[in-house]
Amino acid sequence: MRIHLVFHHARVAVIGLVSIIGTAAIVGTAADAVAQTESPIKWVVDSPLPTGEGLAAAYSADHNISSHSSVIFCDDFESGELGAKWDETSNRGDALAFVDESLGSASPTQKLLGKRSLKVTATLGKNTGGGFTTWFQPADRLFIRFYTKFDEDCDYVHHFCTLRANKSLRGGERWSGFGGAGKLPDGEERFSTAIEPWGNWGKWSPPGRWNFYSYWHTMKPSPDGKYWGNGFRPETQPDIERGEWICVEFMILHNTPGKNDGEQAYWIDGELRGHWTGFNWRTSPTLFANAFTLESYVTDRWTKQTENTVFFDNVVIANEYVGPCGPAN
Repeated sequence: MRIHLVFHHARVAVIGLVSIIGTAAIVGTAADAVAQTESPIKWVVDSPLPTGEGLAAAYSADHNISSHSSVIFCDDFESGELGAKWDETSNRGDALAFVDESLGSASPTQKLLGKRSLKVTATLGKNTGGGFTTWFQPADRLFIRFYTKFDEDCDYVHHFCTLRANKSLRGGERWSGFGGAGKLPDGEERFSTAIEPWGNWGKWSPPGRWNFYSYWHTMKPSPDGKYWGNGFRPETQPDIERGEWICVEFMILHNTPGKNDGEQAYWIDGELRGHWTGFNWRTSPTLFANAFTLESYVTDRWTKQTENTVFFDNVVIANEYVGPCGPAN
């Protein structure tokens, strides 16, 4: 299978494309591709990673999943105030609310998610949405699973859910992985990867198709010479359905400093969509992914719909594959 690696950001006017076939990397605009150095990043054709059920299968609707030894953090939003289990809340223009999505719903998935879900509403001209961030004790391999639903009228989303590596869990160093858009990361200070819907500059139906948006110290520059996130996704996959709950999970494996042995992968509804190896995420053995931001961030770059609503539920961070929720009792 051929995969595409793209550079995309709201402020980039030209399209940069890298097609990785084996280990050969080509970068440039659609009209002018220029050969680059060989890339160590490879699509895994026959991935050994699990699919389908994971540790969550043993927990009905995630009830008591926090008791599993591999679970680092979880929130099903069934109790507490906004952000009660999280370290930071971004609620620009009152974008966040808890809602009962079970009312009048016959969806089997809704039964797995309980009564309360997080609703994020971004309104053009008023706010850009919002969400929560948690810092946590890291592990060599991390899995982040959450459920999300895009409203029937939801347009394009600029940025979504991001895992960041920070130098420390304390003081100012806990923020080293935030910011830095357009700049090449320092391998001792930060890297990040986000799972996002991407609209391909308005070419795909909103909200788009699933895509990794990644920053790390050996990433490729975009055609404008800056370092916007590099994208990873299968060459083909279906558009994201609106109005339906989706189980999203992604994984990273930290590299050994000095080696290209890092990985990332993502699953949709328990189906492995893509697995990539060859990442050199970091140069320091003490730099770990240790913060996760759950958010819907919307701007008017491609989005025309005035109000754009996204729902979230049943967030789990673990050091082994989580998979979809177990069946409801």
